[in-house]
Amino acid sequence: MEYVIEMLNITKEFPGIKANDNITLQLKKGEIHALLGENGAGKSTLMSILFGLYQPDSGWIKIKGQLVKINNPNDANRFKIGMVHQHFKLVETFSVLDNIILGTEECKNGFLVKENARKQIMILSKQYNLNIDPDAIVKDITVGMQQRVEILKMLFRDNEILIFDEPTAMLTPQEIDELLKIMKSLAREGKSIIFITHKLNEIKMAADRCTIIRKGKYIDTVDVQNVSKEQLSRKMVGRDVNFVVEKKVCEPGEIVLKVENLNYSKRGVSKKILSNINFKVKQNEIVCLAGIEGNGQSELIYAITGMLNGYRGKITLNNKDITNSSIRQRNLEGIAHIPEDRHKYGLVLDYNLAENMILKNYFTRDNQKWGFLRFDYIY
Repeated sequence: MEYVIEMLNITKEFPGIKANDNITLQLKKGEIHALLGENGAGKSTLMSILFGLYQPDSGWIKIKGQLVKINNPNDANRFKIGMVHQHFKLVETFSVLDNIILGTEECKNGFLVKENARKQIMILSKQYNLNIDPDAIVKDITVGMQQRVEILKMLFRDNEILIFDEPTAMLTPQEIDELLKIMKSLAREGKSIIFITHKLNEIKMAADRCTIIRKGKYIDTVDVQNVSKEQLSRKMVGRDVNFVVEKKVCEPGEIVLKVENLNYSKRGVSKKILSNINFKVKQNEIVCLAGIEGNGQSELIYAITGMLNGYRGKITLNNKDITNSSIRQRNLEGIAHIPEDRHKYGLVLDYNLAENMILKNYFTRDNQKWGFLRFDYIY
């Protein structure tokens, strides 16, 4: 059988860790092939090698039976390979249109010509139900919309091999369902898809075959319809996994957070994003905020954590009014926030782990003295 992609005996080692240890992956034309493994198993490293971001220490890559060398992403694009990275590779200050055409721009007399590209992108957008605003600035659109832009980048370049790296990590359930439908539609048209994930339900819903890797080693390749989630999980982690969550009956305690009559609208806009929001959170309970993205969930969380200004209403934490408290004061009172996009809003990527860990309390007596960080204590 001829495969569109063969990665044979790929090995890649970084200082102190062998990320890929003699891994083989073979992709058929028109299939959705899941690459399954725990976080840190080596999935993204393997696909970064296929996309030309890394070079393997040993092993071979074949495309349609021909041995090839992929030195960089430009080579990958020439071989019709596209990739939607787990953390999107978009220029936030550019428009959607400019991000899609970046690197393949049409010019005339030294000036950019965008009309042909705009028409082609809008045709692709309608064809695959990837509704986008080509003139929107990327930093102003939702995470789900940014992913659509990444997919359109691949389609605009007419890529035949599509790599999706953990594509559902930051999506709502509705967006996940829509993405899986899009992937199936692409596969029916002859596109070949590698779907990196550790979510078994999504593999069962979308994938044809699945390659499992564990701690950098190849474990098995299986037909998805012939294996159960339990078998997949056992291959992924090397032991049986209990899918039943043992959960005690909730016994709520005192009210710890109260939101009263919260209203918010953007400056100069009459329509409210938040309108008379009221709810309470008690000790020992988990309260879920459900809704389609863009309907005010983010603004509500930003108001509670202090990241949003200009709202009206009252927020009480442990019987203390924190409506006008600063972000630091709210943190010290016990509020923590894991943001939707942790790379953009939650971490300083150029800092190490220890430095990120103290971002909210670097000013305390333990972590600093006379205005200087106590690295001996931090580390």
